[in-house]
Amino acid sequence: MLIALWIVNALAALLMLMAGSMKAIRSKDALRPQMAWVDDFSAGFVRFIGVVEVIGALGLVLPLATGIAPILTPIAATGLAIVMFGAVVVHIRRKEPFLPALVIALLVTASAVLGYLVVLG
Repeated sequence: MLIALWIVNALAALLMLMAGSMKAIRSKDALRPQMAWVDDFSAGFVRFIGVVEVIGALGLVLPLATGIAPILTPIAATGLAIVMFGAVVVHIRRKEPFLPALVIALLVTASAVLGYLVVLG
């Protein structure tokens, strides 16, 4: 079970770290060609989403890796799952493909469940 947790966490963390850092660093104009949805939100909110994704990605890995407050891993995964389900809703509302967001949301949800089971057991 622990190996499965690390695999899912590493994949989800890598995806969230890449996507989040891009949103946190780049301007809306630079993001627009890849992410048309940024037109629906303020620059500050797009940056906020990016920072939340980066912090969540770190929360998937660091607490279990360091052994410090491992309960934070499933909490971070749950928070990221909420963010990703919000992304799915935005993509559906805009009638855009949402498969990548759905895949990441499922990865993060699986991470939350696995993390919870590992912390408890």
